[in-house]
Amino acid sequence: MKKVLAGLVAVVALATPGLARAEKLVIACGSVGKEADLCKQGAEAWAKKAGHTVELMSVPQDAGQQLAQFQQLLAAGSSDVDVIRIDVVWPGLMANHFVDLKPYFPDDVLSQHFEPIVKNNTVNGKLIAIPWFTDAGLLYYRTDLLEKHGQKPPTTWQELAASAKAVLDAEKKAGNSKLVGFVFQGKAYEGLTCNALEWIDSFKGGTIVDQSGQVTVNNPKAVEAITFFAGLVGNVVPKGVLNYQEEEARNAFQAGNAVFMRNWPYAWSLANSKDSPVAGKVAVMALPKGGPDGKSTGTLGGWQLGVSKYSKNEKLAAELVKYLTSAEEQKRRAIEGSFNPTIKSLYKDADLLKANPFMGNLYETFVNAVPRPTITGAKYNQVSTEFRNSVYSTLSGKGKAADNLKKVETKLKSLGKDGKW
Repeated sequence: MKKVLAGLVAVVALATPGLARAEKLVIACGSVGKEADLCKQGAEAWAKKAGHTVELMSVPQDAGQQLAQFQQLLAAGSSDVDVIRIDVVWPGLMANHFVDLKPYFPDDVLSQHFEPIVKNNTVNGKLIAIPWFTDAGLLYYRTDLLEKHGQKPPTTWQELAASAKAVLDAEKKAGNSKLVGFVFQGKAYEGLTCNALEWIDSFKGGTIVDQSGQVTVNNPKAVEAITFFAGLVGNVVPKGVLNYQEEEARNAFQAGNAVFMRNWPYAWSLANSKDSPVAGKVAVMALPKGGPDGKSTGTLGGWQLGVSKYSKNEKLAAELVKYLTSAEEQKRRAIEGSFNPTIKSLYKDADLLKANPFMGNLYETFVNAVPRPTITGAKYNQVSTEFRNSVYSTLSGKGKAADNLKKVETKLKSLGKDGKW
């Protein structure tokens, strides 16, 4: 009798209007810092509210490895994942595999987000992803160490090097042998592309490929910038940085073993968490200029959420994206994980600014961040790889910046059409 009743209940649930069958969605989030936990919390909140289930797909920390994983799945037309987190430089590479989200997101919703990011996510008139959080490179520093040794927050990279050396020399005399001056993302992956673009732009050396399609990477200012940073390696920058991604840099800084760190906003909440050795001893500011005549700049980062066109639950997946990119959820993620919102009004939210004071102070840094050369479209990954490998060679002592950048220029021109893009 119980089996018969159970069968009747199932039939009624499927046939009665308003009682939808529970579905399972799979989302690929990030795995750096708190991101997986925050994504899981948000997805589970939506699932409970909607009456469905959501699973998280495991992904590597390296963005390049993530891209390879997704490209393999999408090329096979796999329905194993419904919602995918997309890097700001991927739309041109992946557009053909994603649903157009315009029918699900009216203009009044899209207009709440930063317009340049919505535009970035629109390929050939198709909105392939919705902005989730934005990023720009920032400088973290130890307020206690700078104050102790009479140093001021640096306005130029040259000042940073001098300040780091002064603190290191004094600390080592006092027996602190673990301390290093400056850590960043120096491994040959996308993170190094971001760092090196900041260096070049801060020295007013332009970008890798400009918006008109001209290859600009080989110029005196760019050479000066890369040469300068190569000179720091083995001095105020430990050689181990050449194997660092975001988390290695954060772990070194958060353990109290670095004076300065370049990283993304997510590191703020972790550095100031209850169990952090440097909690209350950290400040954040815009990245330094490349000299008195340089500029302060940060590479535009950030991630979006898109729906795979191979999903068996397109409409439901779009609803999950709508929830996760909403103002309420972006505010929660900003307060708990210091992920920068893409919704403009949140930058005036008192709760958010109390948790992340720098988001208000550095608003212009985020909205005016320097973009990577996405004009190169489907070949962006090749362009980025050639560039960062060249920079890595220089940092690791394999050739001079002038020679390595000249080789990159030749290679990038050969990838384009008639020497340009």
